[in-house]
Amino acid sequence: MMIKFDTSNATPFLPQDWLTSRMDALESGRAKLENGSGLGGEYTGWVHLPRDYDKEEFARIQAAAERIRKDSQALVVIGIGGSYLGARAVVELVNSPNFNLTHKDGPDIYFAGNGLSADAMLEVIDLIKDKDWSINVISKSGTTTEPAVAFRIFKNLLEEKYGKEEARKRIYATTDAKKGALKGLADAEGYEEFVVPDAVGGRYSVLTAVGLLPIACAGVDIVELMAGAREAMDALSVPGAENPAWQYAAARHALYTAGKKVEILVGYEPSFRFFGEWWKQLFGETEGKDGKALFPASVEFTADLHSMGQYIQQGERLMLETVVRFEKSRGSIAIPHDPDNVDGLNFLAGKDLSFVAEQAMRGTLLAHVDGGVPNLMVTAPGRDARSVGALIYFFEYACGLSGYLLEINPFDQPGVEAYKNNMYALLGKPGYEDKKAELEARLS
Repeated sequence: MMIKFDTSNATPFLPQDWLTSRMDALESGRAKLENGSGLGGEYTGWVHLPRDYDKEEFARIQAAAERIRKDSQALVVIGIGGSYLGARAVVELVNSPNFNLTHKDGPDIYFAGNGLSADAMLEVIDLIKDKDWSINVISKSGTTTEPAVAFRIFKNLLEEKYGKEEARKRIYATTDAKKGALKGLADAEGYEEFVVPDAVGGRYSVLTAVGLLPIACAGVDIVELMAGAREAMDALSVPGAENPAWQYAAARHALYTAGKKVEILVGYEPSFRFFGEWWKQLFGETEGKDGKALFPASVEFTADLHSMGQYIQQGERLMLETVVRFEKSRGSIAIPHDPDNVDGLNFLAGKDLSFVAEQAMRGTLLAHVDGGVPNLMVTAPGRDARSVGALIYFFEYACGLSGYLLEINPFDQPGVEAYKNNMYALLGKPGYEDKKAELEARLS
């Protein structure tokens, strides 16, 4: 198993039986995930996905990505939540958060439909207006407000630029296999279609066409990505105390039971930022129900040590940290000697910057443990596609186990509908007239 997990810096905060007392519950959770017998079991299609994915569709994804890379200077990826975060996480972590500035071939990747900011949308429109571009619209229903609005706008622009027939060839729809507004439109217009599987919820969908098409368009090797996920799947399906996903699920549950309320995912690479955003949705939407669960947050160190560091070190003792570490950097930078030594840093001269970063991480970890913050450590070999595929699957599997430890349905999200219903009413959607009057009275 290429993903390593270490609890040694949480040991002072964990009871001696933190793992052994949860073995039966973990085995029960494992069985529910493996055979789909638990609450929400109809949405556990992701569990065996790295082995059982549709090979014919995978080949079509590769072909479509190659076509887009050849005929488009930009790809607008339209989706929200699980239809966007996983793809962006992988593109930035494997490549760079500055991908559009640094890639040497293929299209720039722009993400839209993940909010309702007119300014943000106008900026993307301005960036693509003089380029050849295509759309990948991702929505199971086709009626979610944010991506549906964005698709209306970008589809109209594409048809104005190329005409309806040529635009049709530049729109790729990832949607339900059989039903929904986007499925009906894609069938009618003849867009190339990819499937959001019925048995895979959005936050677990990054290794389906939902994530794989934009990831492949960004030049990431999706064969390697899936191979890493398959390796993790095989390793994590083995029950027992040595299973790192069992250890992670048990440790965070024990710390939650002991009174911790917040889990902070810590990364030391700027490219890790959107992986943290994906992780927050994964755990927040999976566990946050029935008045339960750790609140998922994320930080980027060392930058956030100069902003959030004071609170983490000495604020209310309500948090634990899960640090994600990558063993290998992609290059080296030696710190030069300065004859004047104005900054007093000549003691670092000749040392590699990666060495300095490693010591900063180790020093921070020990300081936070001394300050009362348990630290869990997840280590991946590097930022390559294979390692990232394994890291994705590790967190997905541990998240499913964690949900069953909390005795909730890990695969529904009923609370998400509350804001949508209010928004529909205030926007005047037909059928929401009574709700609209009620809400406007409250807001007046």
